[in-house]
Amino acid sequence: MSSFVPSFAVTRIAEKSQRRSGLPGPGIVSLALGEPDFDTPAPVLEAGIAALRSGHTHYIDSSGDPELREALADTVSKTAGESFGADQIFVTHGAAAGITSTILGVCNPGDRIVIPSPSYPLYSEAAYMAGAAPIFVPTKPDFHLDLDRLDGALRGSRMLVICNPCNPTGAVLTREELDRIAELAQKHGVIVLADEAYCEIVYDGREFVSMLSLPELRPRLILCQTFSKTFAMTGWRVGYLAGPIDIIKAIGFINRTFVGGPNAAVNRAALEATRIGAKLAEPMREEYAKRRTLVMEHEKNIEALEARPPEGTFYLFARYKLEIPSRDLVARLLQARVAVRAGSEYGPSGEGHIRLSFATSEANIIEGLARMRNVLNAS
Repeated sequence: MSSFVPSFAVTRIAEKSQRRSGLPGPGIVSLALGEPDFDTPAPVLEAGIAALRSGHTHYIDSSGDPELREALADTVSKTAGESFGADQIFVTHGAAAGITSTILGVCNPGDRIVIPSPSYPLYSEAAYMAGAAPIFVPTKPDFHLDLDRLDGALRGSRMLVICNPCNPTGAVLTREELDRIAELAQKHGVIVLADEAYCEIVYDGREFVSMLSLPELRPRLILCQTFSKTFAMTGWRVGYLAGPIDIIKAIGFINRTFVGGPNAAVNRAALEATRIGAKLAEPMREEYAKRRTLVMEHEKNIEALEARPPEGTFYLFARYKLEIPSRDLVARLLQARVAVRAGSEYGPSGEGHIRLSFATSEANIIEGLARMRNVLNAS
């Protein structure tokens, strides 16, 4: 028997996290994966290939390619309505490295990190790694923020993490909600980490408002962004952080320690995506909108499920009416050869729900929901 004992960080994550890893096996219809099923747009792909052929195969600055950081600073400045410099940008190994580096760079053991729930599980896992305490605050029935509860939870806290549009619920926060967050952040002196990975995937003509656009919040705001969702670049692993210089510098010490420098050729591909802009994402967003309609039509045929149309993202977060833990329900559905995610992965308020991704083909959506219907309507 091995005598190996993992670190406290590993133990905390293993004990607290509900997230499950791994890809579905053959014959499984997957409605579980949180990634676009589209190929990376051709101009971005060609830029990556050209970068490799032209010698972008060596170490670069640990903060990222200088041209990319300048381009991202221009993009951020336009959103903020205020000038950002390249020294306020840090390129990361996807949003996951950005989130983890931010929490480790800002929070100390014992600090409180407030997380509206349900929300992306990496936030709490990074908190456990830092020895901090995630404080889950339930959202309202429509998955929008309970601002009164947030006000109480933020007292004495170090950080607030906001996912907007939200994975897994699809909620898109209003300007009024964001204004109130800015007030609460100032009132309680907390730093705000804004994860806006799905900012280009919103529906019904709804306006997405970046937290960068709130001038009173910017001195304490770290934006985390990724190329994964907008540009279908999940496997490229590239994202970035934007924020005050002193905070970005501190985060940079953490990031370079466990990641090192970013991939040189990938940074050049990201530069091309930045130069072309979000118009590359529009055909994908239009397809997601069609699939959203399709998934809602077929979800109505499952009596044991109830869900509201997501305002953004490519997820449906559905409540089920069975008296069974969500992890057990996911296991039962997997036996019927359809994969979804357990709501409990997304915090205490996620229990009693499952997350379905419609970032897959119409055929998979129809077949996957048919398999779900056979299980749930028979239960």
